[in-house]
Amino acid sequence: MEERVRACIGCHGVQGRGVENVYFPRLAGKPAGYLYNQLVAFRDGRRKYLPMNYMLAYLPEPYLMRMAQYFAQQDPPPLQQPAVNRPAQQLMDGRRIVTEGIPARKIPACASCHGAGLNGREPGIPGLLGLRADYVSAQLGAWRYGVRTAVAPDCMQVIASSLTEPEVAAVAAWLASLPVDPGVRPAKPGGPHLPMACGSQEARR
Repeated sequence: MEERVRACIGCHGVQGRGVENVYFPRLAGKPAGYLYNQLVAFRDGRRKYLPMNYMLAYLPEPYLMRMAQYFAQQDPPPLQQPAVNRPAQQLMDGRRIVTEGIPARKIPACASCHGAGLNGREPGIPGLLGLRADYVSAQLGAWRYGVRTAVAPDCMQVIASSLTEPEVAAVAAWLASLPVDPGVRPAKPGGPHLPMACGSQEARR
């Protein structure tokens, strides 16, 4: 499989470590179920990025699962992330949303699904650390405007569409400012109940 995923390395780095380009995220160590869901979404057009749509168009699900399992098992050192130079108030707002949510508008904390350490949760919830602010903002925007969709019920579409543009920017900035612990892995299945139904966590894998 290492030889077969060489096409992925140019964008996502050796072993899926990530690259300096803002829009190509780290794959290594993310839950296999999450990676599989994304591969299927690109193949089926629910997530739109032409190079990925093209490369995955004719690949069967068992092969996509093997790809996902390969990257989930990798654990290369994380890339050094650039310092985040954003206003202190924006970072404070981002921290509040990530850790506490916005109860008055029934928006759950990011940590309630992605884990207290934001390291993800098997089988289908990814970690949020080690991502550039522009990438996080772009993904939340893609959910808001329907460019990126997930298995129903699409909890992230509901959450992202409930956030304002300044709130999206604050969340993205705060997440990007956090250090990455190279030893942290996604939490095992179970644990606290999710605050809302999420098809990605329940879908067949």
